[in-house]
Amino acid sequence: MLEVALYGGAVFTLVYGSRDSTRDVDAIIKPADIGARLVAQVAKEQDLTEDWLNGNVQQFLSPYGERRSFPTAEFEPGLNVTIPTAAYLLALKLQAARGAMLGYPGDEPDIRFLLQKIKPAHIEAVDEIYERFFPGEIPHEFARKMAERILTEIEPNPSSS
Repeated sequence: MLEVALYGGAVFTLVYGSRDSTRDVDAIIKPADIGARLVAQVAKEQDLTEDWLNGNVQQFLSPYGERRSFPTAEFEPGLNVTIPTAAYLLALKLQAARGAMLGYPGDEPDIRFLLQKIKPAHIEAVDEIYERFFPGEIPHEFARKMAERILTEIEPNPSSS
């Protein structure tokens, strides 16, 4: 059984449809040796760069991460694809919280999308989500201020007060 754990832009593009595309695919494939051979084969067949699949996401993950299956008949049998829950993806995006640069919007659009989806009532609820995956921590100042600003711009969920 090949296991592919998707993260980042691939999830926003394929699962949520909140983006048109992504530059690369952040994913972890197990077993890694078989995954590496398949990634190289896909790169060759599709004329992609060798680094089209980015496994560097591993260094940013939490040991407390939550994942769910991404079921589709197209992948079966022999392939199990998983994605992070919206709350875990929000924590990961808050951890990165990259600002916009020329040709790159940064993480704000993704954070905005996830906050609109989850609808936390206040910044403390965002802190609680973050701490669930990164115990004893809160988002860094830039990320927290971004989340606070976005929360003032979106409709809160009255049930999460």
